[in-house]
Amino acid sequence: MPDSQSVVEEAWRHVPQVSSSRETPGRFTRARFERILQVLTGIAGAVQGTQALIVELTDDVPNEPLLLAAFYVPLAVMIAACLSGFGACAAAGAFALLFPVVLVVWALTDATVSDPPVQPAPFYLLTVASAAGVVVFPLRWQIVLVGGLHWLYANIRLIRGGWSVEAWESTLYDVSIALLLAVLVVVLAWMYRGIAGGVDEARAQVVETFTAASVAEAAESERVEIAALMHDSVLAALLAAERADTPRARELAVAMAREALSRLANAENDDPEGSDEEVPAEWIAAELERRAAELGIELRVARTIAGDAMPIPGRPARAITLAATQALANAVQHADAVGLAVGLRADANGAEAWVEDEGPGVDFDAIAADRLGIRGSIIARMSAVGGSADIRTGPHGTTVTVSWQREEGSS
Repeated sequence: MPDSQSVVEEAWRHVPQVSSSRETPGRFTRARFERILQVLTGIAGAVQGTQALIVELTDDVPNEPLLLAAFYVPLAVMIAACLSGFGACAAAGAFALLFPVVLVVWALTDATVSDPPVQPAPFYLLTVASAAGVVVFPLRWQIVLVGGLHWLYANIRLIRGGWSVEAWESTLYDVSIALLLAVLVVVLAWMYRGIAGGVDEARAQVVETFTAASVAEAAESERVEIAALMHDSVLAALLAAERADTPRARELAVAMAREALSRLANAENDDPEGSDEEVPAEWIAAELERRAAELGIELRVARTIAGDAMPIPGRPARAITLAATQALANAVQHADAVGLAVGLRADANGAEAWVEDEGPGVDFDAIAADRLGIRGSIIARMSAVGGSADIRTGPHGTTVTVSWQREEGSS
């Protein structure tokens, strides 16, 4: 037979443990923004690449096929990857790194060729290369890429223009526009990434807080349920055993102990207290008398049942019975059943039961937080079925009233 320590360890393994590490529900908003950024980069690459290709093909300067392939094949791969979502970061990174190299090759192909006053084809790809860097690189390297690309392009244009006044004017104009666009892309991406990250962080905190609250609520609910069960069954069995002075009383105490053990064993059942089949109000009075007898008390429940009283659903009826039984047990334990009286009222609107004694009263402030005879077995039990509990106490006695009213419109 297992010892008590092994039993405790086995039970502990069935208790849900809350991990202290933080588990987030995923970076949904940030991931969605990254996908949007990839699509926009693909679209911008297609539009700007088409413009650059048109300028390239309509230029009077002869075009080198290998140079054209070096410009536009990586661009086409990046566009396809960004629009499809497959390998977008790798393709964007490759294009962003290859573009400066191809710019240098373009500058060396024929350094004696003077560019026309209109923008040459590589100009249209500056912003695309900057956007590609935004897709894949961290902010620091985005800034390095943008600054380096535009500095390199400006020097190439000036060299190809022979450092003339016209070259300076067109270069400054083109580079300033391209640089402003690139900076705008970097700033907007940085800003929206921060916003998306903040949204994801807030979502993670909300989910974490909700999860912790749900776990705490479930644990508290189970604690109240078990505590109420202990008060209802175990305490009643102990009181009956204490007052058992005849063979019949001892048999009743044994039967109550068995019932308590059975209810404890079935505590995990989704419906441990039976169905919601309606019962007459008289059933509550008879059940209270029976339970009082099990506690060793002979009493008559005063009944005030109106002629239009309707049957009561099973769960509220059991809640009234069990809550009133707990009040009975409290009266026996703390007031020695002095002046004990129990009554039941029922009409078409619902039912209520009251238990009163002439004991010294209850000091609620002196009740420890882990004592749930009143909180769990009476107040919480009635709240769980939509009922209410009213406890009036003083130096001359205590009256506990538990009631359940039908909702308006219910039959």
